[in-house]
Amino acid sequence: MDSNAVHVVATSISGSIRDWSKVERIVPAFRAHGMTGIVLHRADSHAEARAHARDAIERGARVVISAGGSGTFNSVLEGCCDSGVPLGEIRLGFLRKGSADLIGKALGIPDQVDAAVEVFVRAIADDRTAPCDVILAQSLGGGDLPRHFVGYGGVEIFGRVPHYTENRFVKYYKGILGQLFGDLGPFTAGMSLAALEKFLMTLRRPGDCWTISVDGGRVSIGRYQALLVLNGYLGPDLPFSSDPLGSGCVHLFGIRDLGRARLFRQAMSALDKSIVEDPDRFGFEHFCARESLELSCASGDGFPVNVDGATMRCRRAVRFGIADSIRLFHAPDAPAPSPSRDASAACARHGSGGLSPLTCGSARRPEPSPARSAQT
Repeated sequence: MDSNAVHVVATSISGSIRDWSKVERIVPAFRAHGMTGIVLHRADSHAEARAHARDAIERGARVVISAGGSGTFNSVLEGCCDSGVPLGEIRLGFLRKGSADLIGKALGIPDQVDAAVEVFVRAIADDRTAPCDVILAQSLGGGDLPRHFVGYGGVEIFGRVPHYTENRFVKYYKGILGQLFGDLGPFTAGMSLAALEKFLMTLRRPGDCWTISVDGGRVSIGRYQALLVLNGYLGPDLPFSSDPLGSGCVHLFGIRDLGRARLFRQAMSALDKSIVEDPDRFGFEHFCARESLELSCASGDGFPVNVDGATMRCRRAVRFGIADSIRLFHAPDAPAPSPSRDASAACARHGSGGLSPLTCGSARRPEPSPARSAQT
């Protein structure tokens, strides 16, 4: 195999209906820019995308471009990890053909195939890449196998979003929502349905109690409507952190359980980002881990974890940590975060030394606590 070839792993029905036709235009677009060593691998599932990426790298490929959404991208990333080749030797690209495409947007990759390919051609020639931390999610006490990912993950409402957005049948409805309401249409619908599901569940019993541990120290015990794990800045659609993707930090943003009457307003404030402007009002907290982040559920019944669009089943707890780093192609004018909307500076921030005053001692929801500065 030609080690200088560019390997493109493309899923068939990622994104909106309009996005489905992008696959046919990828190879001609590269050839129009003078690159003929293009190998296209078509995949009908994320498992196939992972296998294609692994096989290509084992046979000598070192430049791989994922053409799909975040699920495809992280499956290709898993294939890179499966190959046994050091990630530092691999260059990875995100050709946007999915619903949210947060990583692709954060890297400044255009949505149009021709424009995106032009960015990749120049980035490959100049080796214009940025480091990105690879997060490892591990289930403690049984459950699914560990998963590598970049982007975002989460539990509670965020953990249930893939149930409504990621299966073969749902892919078609995602295509329609994406066509009608844009890239975030499917995610917005999935989050709204997950919030409704949680609201109905709280009519029967209080929400689960969570223990949050950062770098080996317990920092919070309480009920949360949602817990969101991030690499760093993921573009204007998810601007909660201003850290670059390769900062060496795993960020956790929590939305405290302030009672079912406030659930939908909290969820909507997260979607429209107004939660950043008034974190105390919405019970918004930030935790930052450099070694490990552990989320433990008191129910013992197991819970789903969202690993950037895919579901991972965990039993007692889930642990997140940075396992490696990979270089990602980016545009020269990739968007920068806006400090005025940086939630990690605006909301209560906790390191590994203090315990948040939240408790699960009764079914009564605690009132939001005053923001505290980070411990250093």
